[in-house]
Amino acid sequence: MKNLVIVESPSKSKTIQKYLGKDYTVVSSKGHIRDLAIKGKDGLGVDIEAGFVPTYVISKDKQDVVKELTEQAKKADNVYLATDPDREGEAISWHLAQELNLDENAQDRVTFHEITHDAVIEAFSQPRAIDMDLVHSQETRRILDRIIGFKLSKLLNNKIKSKSAGRVQSVALKLIVEREKEIKAFVPKEYWTLDAVFRKDGKDFTASLTKINGEKAEIHNQEEADKAYQACLGDFTVTSIKHTNKSIAPFKPFITSTLQQEASTKLGFSAKRTMSIAQKLYEGIDIGNGQEGLITYMRTDSTRLSDVFTGAAHAKINSEYGKEYAGHYTAKNDANAQDAHEAIRPTNLANDPETIKQYLTSEQYRLYKLIYARALASQMSAAKFSGESITISQNGYDFTATGNRQTFDGWLKVYGDYYSSKDTILPALSEGEILKAKELKANQHFTEPPARYTEARLIKQMEDDGIGRPSTYAMIIDTIQARGYVELKPSTEKSKTKVFFPTEQGILTVEKLDEYFSSIINTKYTAKMETDLDRIAEGEADELEMLQAFWNKFTPLLDEAYEKMEKKQPEKVGELCPECGNELVYRNGRFGKFISCSTYPACKYTRQINVENKEKPEPIGKECPKCGHELLKRKSRYGKYFVGCSNFPKCRYMETLEGEEIVSKSASSEKKPAARGRRRSTK
Repeated sequence: MKNLVIVESPSKSKTIQKYLGKDYTVVSSKGHIRDLAIKGKDGLGVDIEAGFVPTYVISKDKQDVVKELTEQAKKADNVYLATDPDREGEAISWHLAQELNLDENAQDRVTFHEITHDAVIEAFSQPRAIDMDLVHSQETRRILDRIIGFKLSKLLNNKIKSKSAGRVQSVALKLIVEREKEIKAFVPKEYWTLDAVFRKDGKDFTASLTKINGEKAEIHNQEEADKAYQACLGDFTVTSIKHTNKSIAPFKPFITSTLQQEASTKLGFSAKRTMSIAQKLYEGIDIGNGQEGLITYMRTDSTRLSDVFTGAAHAKINSEYGKEYAGHYTAKNDANAQDAHEAIRPTNLANDPETIKQYLTSEQYRLYKLIYARALASQMSAAKFSGESITISQNGYDFTATGNRQTFDGWLKVYGDYYSSKDTILPALSEGEILKAKELKANQHFTEPPARYTEARLIKQMEDDGIGRPSTYAMIIDTIQARGYVELKPSTEKSKTKVFFPTEQGILTVEKLDEYFSSIINTKYTAKMETDLDRIAEGEADELEMLQAFWNKFTPLLDEAYEKMEKKQPEKVGELCPECGNELVYRNGRFGKFISCSTYPACKYTRQINVENKEKPEPIGKECPKCGHELLKRKSRYGKYFVGCSNFPKCRYMETLEGEEIVSKSASSEKKPAARGRRRSTK
């Protein structure tokens, strides 16, 4: 074998194999091959006293994969590591190098941000060494998440029966709980508006009261509304006509967070679903001539577009729409083609959504069309509108009517389906003209509390606060639902929009974290952690210093919580135990909620809770790593969510919502921990 190329996705390997040819063999690691052990002190897999040294073990479901990769690597003249171009991908490459006994300083790391022929060939002409700063950043994040997750989860489970806590997960939950408390504490205030309906040239238009004697109109009650109503029963005069022109610039191309938000509001996709579909579009789909990657890498926070794409976009715009539709842009050239981070865009504008629709599923087509339109529209000229504001007055009461008309569609020629813009045309009027109101309407209103978070709004808030990373938002949102901390459902029976409601357990969890861990479980501290992780990735900070500073802050808080936090007593069922006569209580176990005797372990009586209206399995957009069939999100008879193969019982593969395989106790024991090969920064 001449050249062995290892990627992390089977679908991705097929596409790349097509471009590299017979001198290359492209295989897949099927994701991460190893993770922190769950043995040792507190099951952390991290020796804190020795300087936060982690111990890794090969994942149970990857032992055969690693064995096969090792054999193939021995036969190859060259081994290339071509995992995803981010910190997680860099870490996977490092783990592969460790297990396959490759030199981590060798020039064998290859990255590309789109899986196209030119991008892949260019990347293989510029291999580099594994970037250990990126590896250390990912490793530090994993250690932090393991420490906080394990230790806080153990505390909360012991004290209040909450299932888990996390560095970012708990802050996201805190946002939802705080919003709910704002809503509960909100006191609505009464106010009134006054509208006048006029008719001119056979057309009705409405003007609203905006000023009273030159001051902003504020009507607080019916008495004030009646007074204004009576004062406006006579003739009105057109006192002012103002014309304005405005331009609306095109939206920037998508980054991970904005794609998740727009797909949620425009397509109704969850963040998790969006990323799953985007992953497939990135890895490649057969569009009639073999596998081809249709979009660039979907985990990015950059809005930059390559010169190649912007050049192709402007050629298409000029050809199909005319020169007046081409916008002005500035391309950044501060990084080489392999390392440059781009926005999410189509890899080839020739792959028009309508042209390749027949090769895509309905969801793939809808998301691809959105990405295609957004990227192309970003290179188009501004949309132009003419506006008109007319003031109609009487007795010191000024009413305003506004009109708006699109004079040039610009970028909305392409993105108009996703942008609401309606013309409001007013009739021709002149200053001094006398008008009679066809109708006066006084309307009572009450101020509204802040809106609950939709998925899109929560993602936007997390992004604004700098907590977590866009690539993790989908998993965070899924986790807080799976833990029973929040419910995503319509706010009213008539509403179709789903919003987050915290459960009693979610509220209790946040209250206890606020009481004992407010200095670290908050948006400011979590955002600072992200900044520190970025600095480690850039080689500007030392991971040991960050970990030690966190540990010094965290441990006293944990000790105090164990000492002072009161235990939550189990909820009583209202029945007596049939075996010993004591109270039965509800408990939470590994597989969800169940009924148990209050005297456990003295009496071991338990029974399941009958679950009615069992949820139907939900596709998650992934293939089973064992047999290739579709994976489904299921709910167990104990109320716990998990992922299982649709080919059950022929295939019994299962995994957690976080992607870790669930292995029965009868499965083979873990492989001996892998040798440590970590290099610390000396900066």
